[in-house]
Amino acid sequence: MTATMESLIGLVNRIQRACTVLGDYGGDAAASLPTLWEALPSVVVVGGQSSGKSSVLESIVGRDFLPRGSGIVTRRPLVLQLHKTEPGQQDYAEFLHLPRKKFTDFALVRDEIQAETDRVTGKTKQISPVPIHLSISSPNVVNLTLTDLPGLTKVAVEGQPESIVIDIENMVRSYVEKPNCIILAITPANQDIATSDSIKLARDVDPTGERTFGVLTKLDLMDKGTNAIEVLEGRSYRLQHPWVGIVNRSQADINRNVDMIAARRKEREFFATSPDYGHLASKMGSEYLAKLLSNHLESIIRAQLPGITSLINKTIDELERELDHLGRPVGVDAGAQLYTILELCRAFDRIFKEHLDGGKLPFDRHLSLQNVRKVVSEADGYQPHLIAPEQGYRRLIDSSLNYFRGPAEASVDAVHFLLKELVRRSISETRELKRFPTLQAEIAAAANEALERFREDSNRTTLRLVDMESSYLTADFFRRLPQEKEKGGNPVATAGDRYSEGHYRRIGSNVSSYIGMVSGTLRNTIPKSVVHCQVREAKQALLDHFYVQVGQKEGKELAELLDEDPALMERRQQCTRRLELYKSARDEIDSVSWVREV
Repeated sequence: MTATMESLIGLVNRIQRACTVLGDYGGDAAASLPTLWEALPSVVVVGGQSSGKSSVLESIVGRDFLPRGSGIVTRRPLVLQLHKTEPGQQDYAEFLHLPRKKFTDFALVRDEIQAETDRVTGKTKQISPVPIHLSISSPNVVNLTLTDLPGLTKVAVEGQPESIVIDIENMVRSYVEKPNCIILAITPANQDIATSDSIKLARDVDPTGERTFGVLTKLDLMDKGTNAIEVLEGRSYRLQHPWVGIVNRSQADINRNVDMIAARRKEREFFATSPDYGHLASKMGSEYLAKLLSNHLESIIRAQLPGITSLINKTIDELERELDHLGRPVGVDAGAQLYTILELCRAFDRIFKEHLDGGKLPFDRHLSLQNVRKVVSEADGYQPHLIAPEQGYRRLIDSSLNYFRGPAEASVDAVHFLLKELVRRSISETRELKRFPTLQAEIAAAANEALERFREDSNRTTLRLVDMESSYLTADFFRRLPQEKEKGGNPVATAGDRYSEGHYRRIGSNVSSYIGMVSGTLRNTIPKSVVHCQVREAKQALLDHFYVQVGQKEGKELAELLDEDPALMERRQQCTRRLELYKSARDEIDSVSWVREV
């Protein structure tokens, strides 16, 4: 199957319309977003004010439809899409911003262009980069798309800011500097080509002339005895494409509403009968210009379509990756919001548990045998004097055991601070939570509150283990204490010996032995207590209390937890719309995929 110009140019037309609807028209505010508009081949009409630009466009269309007047009339880009219909069908126009409304009165088209311009720019004669899309269907046109831009000017008129001159040049330059842009440079024949604003700009962005078509207007208004043959034959200013001469309607013709079809006939007669241009007549005039541009645009689209398709597929992948990173939009109903919150909590909890299971915190160092022995054995060797043996033993052991409380609490605190650090790290690693700063703060607060409860429980349990060792002293313990014996084996128990240095030494030795036994026990039980009361609880029930609280919240409170960063929300909306554009473009190309086989 052979692709026609209509299918190729129509394809780009449909993609261009989708670009405008979805906010992509090149140089827009979302500059960080990929642009499809700038990748599409287009013919851009450039000319100074009063260069005959509007007349060229109307001659190509065969209709009066553009606003006229003094000063800057075109203040927004006009994307003009021409569709050739069967002979005998009525001409009609359609605007993208007025879907399903057909204009058959082209005076109303002119009024609507003016009104739509004012809707965006106001009546202050400012300019705007947001294009107006106008499609015209007629048997008297060729399939072609042209973008008309504000006329280049050197001075601001009354009511315009002084920056208007630079603003217009920057807008025009942003179009014509793109490598896919075909430049239609309009220059009046009665002006020195060296001073032409359009040619000067075209030379800047396309120095070899590969993308530029030169158009000379007002050939019939040149001084008698002069002509533009040097320019039209490419000797005065060479381009890669031929120059085309145009004869516009005179102001008198415009005032008399001379029919455009009649004007085309008059133009053909001018070239056919001209002694200067007769030998070029077959390659002159607005009808020839339209066919020339249509054929060239079709060939450019054909050549660039594979690259455009590749760009579209690559950009779709990039946008989908960014949207995955940004996160999908949250539902507006309470059920969807609750589900999202619980999913985010579970994502955090999963990372937290991975840290615990993966041994990413140095529990082995803080609860190692060597460390526990160090902190627990700090109480060893404390040997105060006794006054009475049993009570003395008890007091000495109690006071010695007090020295275990500090290390026991230190072990509890060390694990608590490690768990808090793990919560902080896990929250920062839960990528999905970055979207919701309020929920992030609430989860952090709930997790730390839970850790505080676990610490208090761990502290009570661990200190109870120390206290239990003091309560464990029984009469049997004192009966088992070693006694000094006589040579015959009988115990020595004299009153004098009770207060001897050896007696105290024996008591100190006995207490030291008991404390040593207690140290061994606590070295095993304190780590178990700390892990059970804090690590195990944190792993199993860190957010249990928070889940209960969330389940009791109303819709408005749930929404407040999911208050995303406005900049992030805006970025997601931009990416979503741009992704929609690229998928739409892919579908359009797929619908005429046979184009590539031509």
